[in-house]
Amino acid sequence: MHKVDILVTSEIKGGLSTFQHGEMQIRFHRFESGQEIPLLEGSIWAFVDWQSTSMPGIEICRQIRCAPETSSARIVMILEDDDKNILRRALLAGADDYIVGPVDRNRLLDRILLRPSDLQDPSPLNLTVLGELKVDLAAFRATWAGKPIPLTPSELKLLRFFAQHPDRVFTRNQLIAALGKHERPLDPRTVDVWIGRLRRGLRKAGAGDLLRTVRSLGYVFDHP
Repeated sequence: MHKVDILVTSEIKGGLSTFQHGEMQIRFHRFESGQEIPLLEGSIWAFVDWQSTSMPGIEICRQIRCAPETSSARIVMILEDDDKNILRRALLAGADDYIVGPVDRNRLLDRILLRPSDLQDPSPLNLTVLGELKVDLAAFRATWAGKPIPLTPSELKLLRFFAQHPDRVFTRNQLIAALGKHERPLDPRTVDVWIGRLRRGLRKAGAGDLLRTVRSLGYVFDHP
């Protein structure tokens, strides 16, 4: 399944619920300057309102472009009118394109669905390899240096996510979102159980202690 994440800096008419289109899943995220960047798994688009209330749109644009998690995002600036001077400033700040507002949910979706060349899946394969670690979702199998790692479905998906994002700290809520646990509220402490089992599985396979707890923040998977 191809995933697309959309960051929006203002409320949009039609809401922010997930949109499913065949094999494509598009998720909306409300984003304001200074807040934690939400968990992003697919192609990233950012629709930045030039007149954002939290911070000038040009500054938000710079933040999105400079953050490692969103540096590759396609940034579309939402302008009040077709002002060439403002457009030039937006492009210099890192925007890729612009659209004249007002906008709503359907208009943003149309903009994305009509530009298939801009949709690049960062992880199209089921197989993820990181050093001696291999995680194959299609075969439902994880190995370290060829030795199987016994894992449950949730633990396997969690290991794959960590392997795709090494050396980055994730909160419990971000890890829950990474596993697609959206259908019902889930106690964030459940993540601690997954982590404990995952650690035991890695140690048993000879991988050692690759999963670290970062106090008051979450967990990080060190590049082996």
